[in-house]
Amino acid sequence: MTRQEYMDMYEVVGAAMEVYNQMGRGMAEPLYQEALEKEFVLRNMETEREKPLVTYYKGEPLKKVYYADFFYKGIVIELKSVDEVSSEHRAQLFNYMRITKQHRGILLNFGEESLHTERYLYIPVFDRFVLLNQDNYRNYITE
Repeated sequence: MTRQEYMDMYEVVGAAMEVYNQMGRGMAEPLYQEALEKEFVLRNMETEREKPLVTYYKGEPLKKVYYADFFYKGIVIELKSVDEVSSEHRAQLFNYMRITKQHRGILLNFGEESLHTERYLYIPVFDRFVLLNQDNYRNYITE
């Protein structure tokens, strides 16, 4: 991941923080989706909302289509408004990242006392997801 790719993730979290500061916690997820879409527009961030994700088997598309809440510069963005993020929420994001073959994903939860964010990097060669934080993100920046 380049430094700019990491900064793009940082930009997404900044927009989500503004939405959280304006709306508070615990509202319905669709309200946060709409507000975040408006914040992205205000920040001139060109995103795709509810991007359809098609999965293929042996080159043929499967009928089941999933929808990512947002897609921005190769980042899969999944929103939640729950008391606590669970492994199922992370698995959903990870599946979306695999389907799209994107190596960056962000999980945002507006249901906790403060905005909960998790930034992930997908390393396909090991089929591993790494939670990026202040201590390790520099290890994954290549420039």
